[in-house]
Amino acid sequence: MTITTVSENACFGGTQGVYEHRAESLDCTMRFAVFKPPQSQSVPCPVVFWLSGLTCTEENFTVKAGAQRYAAELGLVIVAPDTSPRGVDLPGEDEAYDFGSGAGFYLDATIAPWSKHYKMESYITGELPALIFKHFPARADKQAISGHSMGGHGALTLGLKNAETYASISALSPIVAPSQVPWGEKALTGYLGDDKSVWGAYDATALINDGHRHPNTILIDQGTADDFLERELKPDLFQAACDVSGQPVDIRMQDGYDHSYFFIASFIGEHLAFHAKHLAD
Repeated sequence: MTITTVSENACFGGTQGVYEHRAESLDCTMRFAVFKPPQSQSVPCPVVFWLSGLTCTEENFTVKAGAQRYAAELGLVIVAPDTSPRGVDLPGEDEAYDFGSGAGFYLDATIAPWSKHYKMESYITGELPALIFKHFPARADKQAISGHSMGGHGALTLGLKNAETYASISALSPIVAPSQVPWGEKALTGYLGDDKSVWGAYDATALINDGHRHPNTILIDQGTADDFLERELKPDLFQAACDVSGQPVDIRMQDGYDHSYFFIASFIGEHLAFHAKHLAD
């Protein structure tokens, strides 16, 4: 569980770093970003795991979202991993933006050749946090999860399946029902096969329908000007499932906002404050 420091920069009284390690669950070398707030110089701090969307690496959120200012004020560690294995050279891995490199969908693939490396669920919920709690001033008893688009899908599914681990869940523009939209159908078929009965483990709406719950309200922000809203995101499907099941959810439709990092930057402060409230002692 050794890590290599790629870069570290002073940031809002804390440190923004990028690190590299050999990921055994993915059988490749991975990078991840960690923001350490100024409070972490004296005590371990609560941690928010941020999952990015299609085509992203650990860099996009770290550079574009403006999250460090808020995390420094709130005393939150932020961990931003990459979105897929890298450098494994699988056939067709780099042919499409929505499958393969940059599109791990935060699941554990079962279909060859993807099953050898594409184990992002195991990485995000097991290997990476173990590494974080070993090397960084983050509290294992105070974890939250959030993400955008494909990463919002990951935050919802991993959060619901590990409700005892994550005190709170939030998402921006999440893919809430991948089994019912083109992005998800392509990814789930490629990674898991044609048997749709196994897809539900990686579909937030299906998980709610299957009885998974989180004790706290789930926060979701969705822009009304998002080009992917009607075709790929469909928040109404998740809302309907939560309404039937009694799962508390707050889906806020934000007028005029699109799918970009301008949207994320506009609301990331509110999301971090939401998590800080649930992570407070």
